[in-house]
Amino acid sequence: MKTYKTHFSAYILFLLLLGMDFLVLLFSLELAFFIRTNFFVDVLPTFLDADIQKYYWIVVIILFMFMFEKIYFIRHDFWGDTKRVFKGLFFSILAVFTVLTLTKVSDDYSRAYITIFFMIAIFMVPFSKRLFKRALFNFDIFKIRVKVLAKGDQYDTLYEEMQKNWYFGYKNSKTNYEMLIIVSKNFKIDELQKIIKKYANKTKDIYVIPYMDHLDFSHTSIIDYSNIRLSAIHIENRLLNYKNILIKCIFEKTIVLLIFPFVLLLHIFISLLIKIDSKGSVIFKQKRLGKDSKAFSCYKYRTMYVDGDEILDRYLAKHPQEINNHKLYHKFENDPRITRVGKFLRQTSLDEFPQFYNILQGKMNLIGPRPYMISEKEKIGQLNEEVILTVSPGITGLWQVSGRNELSFKQRVDLDTWYIQNWSLWMDFVIFMKTIKVVLSKVGAK
Repeated sequence: MKTYKTHFSAYILFLLLLGMDFLVLLFSLELAFFIRTNFFVDVLPTFLDADIQKYYWIVVIILFMFMFEKIYFIRHDFWGDTKRVFKGLFFSILAVFTVLTLTKVSDDYSRAYITIFFMIAIFMVPFSKRLFKRALFNFDIFKIRVKVLAKGDQYDTLYEEMQKNWYFGYKNSKTNYEMLIIVSKNFKIDELQKIIKKYANKTKDIYVIPYMDHLDFSHTSIIDYSNIRLSAIHIENRLLNYKNILIKCIFEKTIVLLIFPFVLLLHIFISLLIKIDSKGSVIFKQKRLGKDSKAFSCYKYRTMYVDGDEILDRYLAKHPQEINNHKLYHKFENDPRITRVGKFLRQTSLDEFPQFYNILQGKMNLIGPRPYMISEKEKIGQLNEEVILTVSPGITGLWQVSGRNELSFKQRVDLDTWYIQNWSLWMDFVIFMKTIKVVLSKVGAK
């Protein structure tokens, strides 16, 4: 009876999600029609086709692409879901224009209208999914009960993720469960094999998190040595691949060119605030470690008082506990040297904006590991240094959107090495979007 209820709720959830996407895509068609008939009239050819129903077959193709991407069958987090939505829409538009070309009916359809529709759908589908899943997963019937088997702190990490990340629709359960997640780290091989055999007989879905948790296996490829019944995992330092370097360069330069006018206006406004708030120059520069351990002048907005060292000495004499805090996090919990405007700039990461000039110099990237201070080189460690300092630092990065000041120096180094070893263009896109959230919310994102 329990299995029947589980299958029934999964089937209902599939129909609800599919139906929601269908309605959102129809709404996108209507919105695209409104835009096509009321805007860009003087630029685009005359739009005479008022029969939207003849475009419904495009919606069917998109839904099939979504099913091919397993959007309705495997639960991902929001960004994983969005990535598959983008892929589904991308291959759908290729399929649509291919069909129109091969069937020689392209003159009967408005290519501009179809393009506007897909541009709307790119935003509407992920946004609607987030809202709809938020509502659906308030009901336990649509949640998957999950049991976690792990040793050490990774159990707490997974447990907390399932509690906080509602988008998965998971519910922790130690006894009455439908899915099992096994963290292989700290388990002996024979012990792990026994666990998998034991639970495989009574649990349909078993997920095993590999021992090497510093690698993102979603970007690896599997090589099968079938004659000897073994498989090999191909691991690549993705940011040392010249093709990836070129892709990253094109992606970042495009974004920089698009947002540069906004950055210029913001620079004028922030410069005025700094001048009004305290005496001193607007720009502060400091030597930082760049690619191949070469030092460069890193530009930031001045966020401290000019006589900051004297202010700090008086403060530490009254608050000696701050010395230990600086040793752990390389920052003071309450730094008295920071100005009022400087505090806001740091909280929102806007103090980093002058580093756009470093990008134009070729010293930094838009996204990458944050530049380390010269004095921090030894603390990074030679093994990590050989990874982190092989690429140019970035204005924003994984550390910036993963908690920032809440993380220890070691956690920052671990995040930077993980980013470089597992880089993808999608990861840069997610970091860029999360950076916007950090700037607007004034806190480190997750």
